[in-house]
Amino acid sequence: MSGAPARPPGPDLAGGGHGLVGVADAGAFLARLVRLDPAALVRLRPAGPPAPPEAVPPTPPGVPAAPPSGPVAGAASAGRTVLWARLPWGVLAARTVAGAGRGDVTVAARELLAALAAGEDALPARRDAQWRWPLPPSTSRPVEVLPAGELWRIAEAAAGTLRDAAAHGVGGRAVGQRVLRDALLDHVAVVVTPDDPPGPPVEVAQRLVQGLVRMGFLGRPDPGVDTPVAPVAGAPLPLAVGATRGDVQVRVAGQWVSLVGPYGAVWSQKVADLAVTPLGAHPKV
Repeated sequence: MSGAPARPPGPDLAGGGHGLVGVADAGAFLARLVRLDPAALVRLRPAGPPAPPEAVPPTPPGVPAAPPSGPVAGAASAGRTVLWARLPWGVLAARTVAGAGRGDVTVAARELLAALAAGEDALPARRDAQWRWPLPPSTSRPVEVLPAGELWRIAEAAAGTLRDAAAHGVGGRAVGQRVLRDALLDHVAVVVTPDDPPGPPVEVAQRLVQGLVRMGFLGRPDPGVDTPVAPVAGAPLPLAVGATRGDVQVRVAGQWVSLVGPYGAVWSQKVADLAVTPLGAHPKV
């Protein structure tokens, strides 16, 4: 796991270029992020050295240490960068874009978006010390594949529940919007049981589903899916190499659970249960 990025020795890189080749791709990610949280940070990390396609089987975007899958043809030779951000409801969003970047740096998402929109190559002022959240391990394993249409239905059901509860209350009693939202986000939307290899059930919380939808990583709903959930506004993200529109992987890495869609990934860390022993249970000495 990784907390605040360590500042490398040598001169401050803030005066250098951002090194991103997939500017439109990064801009779409940042625009969605800033709409959700105008004060959001974005952490840029190298995605690992490029590997020839025949050496590593393709994996979905947003998974750390994935093989080259940039949206720009030939981008593997220029390197790739993973954009990490923490969404307001506590999940991490990740999208791999073309370009070697400037190492492990954190900047304000709004400032980087403005620089990209203006066609500037300069990297905004570094805010490394403000990044305080761990990142998932560099390797993970898939445990299930879910159809995108099912996740759209889950997101729509949550939105409908929130609307009904806000309008009519719960059990005839009025409940605050924040309480309702937090309860829905904590709700376990999907439970999958790994088969190969066998393992304990993996719980996918509603907050992961919402992250996938709100960041545009699920794409747009299939015309056959009847859902009033509004697709994310703005230009669509490019479909990554090796991904298909209907596939959403559930992946695990230690205490982390991820939904990896065709346009990016969201991650959530399970809080380990703490065993508390009452003082009275200890023998007196």
